[in-house]
Amino acid sequence: MTSTSEQRTIPKFASLEEEAEFWDTHDMGDYWDELKPAKVKFAKNLSQGITIRFDLETLRELRIYAHEMGIGPTTLARMWILERLRSISHPQHKEPSEDTQKDEHVSADW
Repeated sequence: MTSTSEQRTIPKFASLEEEAEFWDTHDMGDYWDELKPAKVKFAKNLSQGITIRFDLETLRELRIYAHEMGIGPTTLARMWILERLRSISHPQHKEPSEDTQKDEHVSADW
């Protein structure tokens, strides 16, 4: 690590590849004062799951969209479902009790 008098600034990069190459050959400690904490969100413990069946063409499209976004198809499907659920207004919606959650089946017609 260089002394504080020798510290440099992080350059602007034209691509992710250029940035990766830079960090492969430089010590992050030399740029510590320029780094900012990242805000991250961690998924809640997803303790229950469902199975959704798609025809081959739909699954292929889902995988293509997910790949373009740099995420997995399951993550993309979960994001889309959550977005849809949040967009629907349920003024009289009540949270199901723990007993009814065990046997509840969800169907969607959208």
